[in-house]
Amino acid sequence: MKIFIETLGCEKNTADSESAAGILERAGHEIVSSPMQAEAIMVNTCGFINDAKEESIDRIFDMAEYKKNGGILIVSGCLSQRYGEKLYEQMPEVDIFLGVNDYQNLPQILEQHKNGKRAKHINTYEKAYMELGKRKRTNPSYSAYLKIAEGCDNVCAYCIIPAIRGRYRSRKKEDILAEARELSENGCKELILIAQDVTAYGKDLYGEYCLPELVNALCEIEQLHWIRLMYCYEDRITDELIATMANQKKVCHYIDIPIQHGSDVILKSMNRHSTRASITNTIHRLREAIPDIHIRTTMITGFPGERKAEFDELVDFVNEMRFERLGVFSYSKEEGTAAASMKGQVREETKLKRKDLIMSMQREISLECNRQHIGQILEVLVVDREEDGTYIGRSAYDAPEIDNEVIFTAQGEYEPGTFLQVKITDAFDYDLIGEAEEEK
Repeated sequence: MKIFIETLGCEKNTADSESAAGILERAGHEIVSSPMQAEAIMVNTCGFINDAKEESIDRIFDMAEYKKNGGILIVSGCLSQRYGEKLYEQMPEVDIFLGVNDYQNLPQILEQHKNGKRAKHINTYEKAYMELGKRKRTNPSYSAYLKIAEGCDNVCAYCIIPAIRGRYRSRKKEDILAEARELSENGCKELILIAQDVTAYGKDLYGEYCLPELVNALCEIEQLHWIRLMYCYEDRITDELIATMANQKKVCHYIDIPIQHGSDVILKSMNRHSTRASITNTIHRLREAIPDIHIRTTMITGFPGERKAEFDELVDFVNEMRFERLGVFSYSKEEGTAAASMKGQVREETKLKRKDLIMSMQREISLECNRQHIGQILEVLVVDREEDGTYIGRSAYDAPEIDNEVIFTAQGEYEPGTFLQVKITDAFDYDLIGEAEEEK
């Protein structure tokens, strides 16, 4: 059967879709690149916040249009896991609802569907990380997300992920290293470690936090050039992890830390384990050990109880820390979370106004940071070539899709996945301009 997979949401969903594609191919199915070619379509959805849910629902209905001449429509992922029972009644267009723990059963589920009967398969999480076999890559071969754990134990007051994905389950180190070696042998040069909380890796499986040990082992894989850390919780960024980042040349001087706020009152209400003081201390430790480190974070505006005083603290915090990379979300009230029933819910208009104010501040901070690179020579990964001959790339300070790009000219012709030395000649809010330093 020809199957098309549409992936929405975060990088963890991308990894799940690639695992599902691998499972389907091994069972004899063909993964196609267009829904118009497909006999079955799977939409891997996001159900994290309202905007993501709306996007997922819209995309399901878009894909349903391709069913007019027959075919099977499958909905998987977080939205399906969270609302599958309800959606099964409300969306007769969908033939199969699949949860986040059921990808390994896809071939059998499709076989059972030959009788045309609708079905839902939404199982609760396993007690251990479930290996799904070799992935079929959909991203460029030179860069890959590597999931090192599933689920989350943090239980932040605004977040539904633990209810969807279950308790934290670390993946066995040997399985991670085996996949990393396989990816590198197939052309992967940049490995991006992901989980709901990367810094919690190993505690459940080995009795202690093992991220530094894992990173050191990954650095021994010869073909890998960059290793990038995403979703690192501040309270578990140890001196050992910082030393590993500073000493291992393959580890990008970049770290993603979801901080969420700068007020202790709000951080406590969010059930975060950090304080403003602890966050400030961790940022100083990182910058002292790795002077050129670029820190990415996210903030939430309009969390219940955020008065002007707490928002002013957030503004002051962002100004003080001057994060090189920052994104802002307005608080999304999610049913089933502790925050949904909290007093002091903030008006939507106020949330958005506060979000815009922080982002306006950040544009200036980002421009200031980018201008510091003018005159420097950065190592840049080629991502694409424009029709006019200019190149699009990323530096070690930039994760795919979410961070800056480096736009540069070059005399030679270079394929995506090539690393070049680029001299930065100009800077904008979120992009750098440069010229490749090529051998004469």
